[in-house]
Amino acid sequence: MFDLGTLSAAITAHGRVARVVIAGVEGSSPREVGASMLVWEGGQSGTIGGGALEFEAAVTARSLLAGRPPAPCVAPKVERISLGPSLGQCCGGAVVLWTEVFEAPPLAEAGVVARGPGAMPLAVKRVLAAARGQGVRPAAGLVAGWLVEPVAEVQRQVWVWGAGHVGRALVSVLAPLPGVAVTWVDIGAERFPDLVPEGITVVPAADPALLTDHAPVGAEHLVVTYSHALDLELCHRLLRRGFRSCGLIGSATKWARFRSRLGALGHSAEAIARIRCPIGDPSLGKHPQAIAVGVAAEFLRGAVAVRGEMRA
Repeated sequence: MFDLGTLSAAITAHGRVARVVIAGVEGSSPREVGASMLVWEGGQSGTIGGGALEFEAAVTARSLLAGRPPAPCVAPKVERISLGPSLGQCCGGAVVLWTEVFEAPPLAEAGVVARGPGAMPLAVKRVLAAARGQGVRPAAGLVAGWLVEPVAEVQRQVWVWGAGHVGRALVSVLAPLPGVAVTWVDIGAERFPDLVPEGITVVPAADPALLTDHAPVGAEHLVVTYSHALDLELCHRLLRRGFRSCGLIGSATKWARFRSRLGALGHSAEAIARIRCPIGDPSLGKHPQAIAVGVAAEFLRGAVAVRGEMRA
């Protein structure tokens, strides 16, 4: 998917930016069609995978950036690369890379960015017509020599409550995931790290529990604050508010006490059981990064269910 927000932020920060997209795949490849990375003078972000493939793609992208004509005059470079013969990689397949330079984000039509040489082909016009009239989002890829990509949209809202060691580990793992918007809440600005991952919404609040009424009912929550009392109040208010999912950090003993206290606050056993505690995979250990890895695995498995709901 085409992440216009990330491209716009990169252009604002770095000026001219090259974007490299896997536009086609034959056989085995390190990433799927639509995977992309941004390259600018002195840096890059995102990944198309493959080590040597990504290195060579970045070199090509910087050569286009070094040309210095206005971006609209720089035609996209489209190149088919055999991963084995050309780069010595073991994947055995081939990829088509589409590399282009941007000085401003492209315009989208009906949630689709389509561009290519010459007049727009009829096949691409049909794709755009389906997007406009029926809301059909196309898969990323080449259509009659044009590259067609749906615009990235937020599919999952995640609220992380707490900016301690576990909260920081969780945010560092969740932040790069596509289609995910993370809101990060704690009691004061000093609780957050100096460097927050790009795209994260940081919300310092003296009383975080009051923010539960502002969370989308379809949000997913991870409650990992410094205080058991605050954890309990958040669980209580989130049960009243409603949520897609809610996870609470804690031991079996903590959860047993919370179940009793939430029941005393008027919540049914069925409602309380919707909260997961402990979060992640306890077999991985209690190190913050280990907890984050377990939570991320649960989260990514949940993405399959979300995609199924969207297709239904």
